[in-house]
Amino acid sequence: MSLFRKESVITLSCPRKLAPYLRKETEALGFRTTDFRETGLDVRGTLNDCIRLNLQLRTAHRVHYLIAETKADTPDALYTWLAGLAWEDWVPANGYIAVTSRVNHPTITNTQFANLKVKDAVVDRIRAKKGVRPNAGADLNKTVLFLYWDEKQARIFFDTSGESLSRRGYRVENTEAPMQESLAAALVMASGWAPGMHFINPMCGSGTLAIEAAMHAAGIEPAARRRNFGFMHINGFERAEYKKQRLALRAGRKDAVPGQIIATDHSPDTLEAARRNAKAAGVEAFITFACCDFSETPVPDGEGVILMNPPYGERLGIRHKLQQTYTEIGTWMKHEAKGKTGYVITSDPGLAKKIGLKPMVNQTFFNTTLECRFLGFELY
Repeated sequence: MSLFRKESVITLSCPRKLAPYLRKETEALGFRTTDFRETGLDVRGTLNDCIRLNLQLRTAHRVHYLIAETKADTPDALYTWLAGLAWEDWVPANGYIAVTSRVNHPTITNTQFANLKVKDAVVDRIRAKKGVRPNAGADLNKTVLFLYWDEKQARIFFDTSGESLSRRGYRVENTEAPMQESLAAALVMASGWAPGMHFINPMCGSGTLAIEAAMHAAGIEPAARRRNFGFMHINGFERAEYKKQRLALRAGRKDAVPGQIIATDHSPDTLEAARRNAKAAGVEAFITFACCDFSETPVPDGEGVILMNPPYGERLGIRHKLQQTYTEIGTWMKHEAKGKTGYVITSDPGLAKKIGLKPMVNQTFFNTTLECRFLGFELY
């Protein structure tokens, strides 16, 4: 049976603190969570289900499909087990493979050694069965395998994503310290915003928050610009099924979105970068851009969310200069955004206190390696 029709464990990975939002997404797609942890979760499905997950998940980074698992005490035992699997049925003999891993084993001090064991077992098996062997290297644009080896428990997966799903492909212009797309999608979810409400994003930077909101409102799948995935380089890939899923998603896109999505920044260059990114994402028409100080951001009447990612001080600006900025953020929210819900993400508790408002929401997220607080305020 083709793996594209065979059910197995599918492991979804995400950054820390995003798993609850990933769970909401996967369950909304009809999958039942069978295991849940801080950096991901498990569901069950086929490789065709992996296609659907890769195309539609906004907070996931990778979709791993379990091939097999065993107990392995040593690297040689791992090699022997892997070499006994039918790789010639699954991996193109004239293709290219890459191996990544997460290893916690007393015999392994360098994961590259474990990766090499996997690679050797796979190519040796295929060469023995087919007379030719795939090339191997570090590029993640063809067949990608993932080894999870914890103590004696070894599991081998297809990484059906290849490159991280957080790389949407719309960021054609970078600004300083851009926010990762998956985090932006999670923050939009955490804010309670829904299509039909206004979404207001002062200090928009590269535009990621507004773009993620607009893509969601317009029904544009996060992988709309992606043209290559790991699942495409597994024997039995059903291109017709892939095209069918793509067409169904495209048919669900909207020509207009309810509510206003507003993105502002004081820097003309930064705002132009955000506009270019929005155009690449296909949502420029759904976002109102304005070059202005955050305090001049238009706030339309009606239900809405304000979401701000001001400089933290670690990577941008100088901390003592930011204290006044945070005070002004609180003043603006209190006086100019009544009736809305305001959110600020920051890694600096001292700066957060300068906002001068009591948060009703105080959640932890990670912006790459920076631990941040996501603070929500009811603005009366």
